[in-house]
Amino acid sequence: MATAQRDYYEVLGVTRDADAKAIKDAFRTLALKYHPDRNKEPGAEERFKEIAEAYAVLSDPGKRAEYDAGGFARVAGLSPEDIFGGIDFEDLFGGLGFEFGGDSLFERLFGSRRRPAGPPRGESLEILLEVPLERVLKGGSETVTVRRPERCAACGGSGAKAGTVPRQCDRCGGSGQQVTRRGGPGISVQQITTCPACRGTGSFIDEPCPECAGRGRVERAERVKVKLPPGIEDGVALRVAGRGLESPVHGGQSGDLFVVVRSAPHPDFTRDGADLWRQETISVVDAVLGTRLRVPTLERHATVRIPPGTQPGTVLVLRGSGLPRFGSDRRGDINIRVEVSVPERPSDEKRELYERLRVLDHPQEPRRSASPDVTRSPA
Repeated sequence: MATAQRDYYEVLGVTRDADAKAIKDAFRTLALKYHPDRNKEPGAEERFKEIAEAYAVLSDPGKRAEYDAGGFARVAGLSPEDIFGGIDFEDLFGGLGFEFGGDSLFERLFGSRRRPAGPPRGESLEILLEVPLERVLKGGSETVTVRRPERCAACGGSGAKAGTVPRQCDRCGGSGQQVTRRGGPGISVQQITTCPACRGTGSFIDEPCPECAGRGRVERAERVKVKLPPGIEDGVALRVAGRGLESPVHGGQSGDLFVVVRSAPHPDFTRDGADLWRQETISVVDAVLGTRLRVPTLERHATVRIPPGTQPGTVLVLRGSGLPRFGSDRRGDINIRVEVSVPERPSDEKRELYERLRVLDHPQEPRRSASPDVTRSPA
């Protein structure tokens, strides 16, 4: 089962170029709001854990650089001790009467900080999944294709044809290195270089495996199904445990797969969280007299009343017709921005009607003659 993880910058509500002070201030505000000793609402503890992890990564220049460069996959292997070890939460919240010590609250929230024993894990992978707004509305399953190198099953990763084994390099004895020693009385200099015979591999493959061409690894494509909750937000990463790269050593755990969700472009709407926006353009006459428009939603069409005297830039709202609010049973809105189209070259009949309107608006002014054409210059 995939687990959702939001972009760290979105968690704290800061921009990607936010400085250290902005990140610290945002964390302090949110952490005080969701601290388990202060907020007993369901979900507050999970929200606090999410905020603390985001701050721990973004407040550390090294971890932040890794995250900016490669996303969740670059920090996925960090233990709680790695993430929170360099942060003094007591200093951040001293004197407020809450628990922030590493041996108290964070022990309870994040468990043991000891690094698990055993072989190293494989690296994690991160892929992007664009989801249509209709899928965001309802939720459901999406399938992604993951391509990753795996140990060749035919040769067991050796690169040699089944029934044969690589031949050890005689020059370096299988080490892949060449050692040269020189010096004088009381001085010894040792120089280590890559073995020129085997080019550092330590062996030769006389009969390459036909499945992997002697590389020992083959690329496999796997289809992975992930479940999307309704209203899933842009930037959320769904973690699929064990679907990353294999461990570099036999017996080690594979890394994780992070599926980062983004909303696909939509022909009718742009997304802003749970709200949707679209633009409708009406004529001057409809703006003055009012009209009704048939507009799309993600489920059906709706009729919107344009009131008389509508001004350009007016926003009309269809309450509760947007996307579900992530983690809530409420929905956002559809916002319709109304623009007014002014005819550039009205017909003679329309021009005459507009002239009559002008006379009605300015009854004391003499009737104006047509002005000479003016060439527009670019703005």
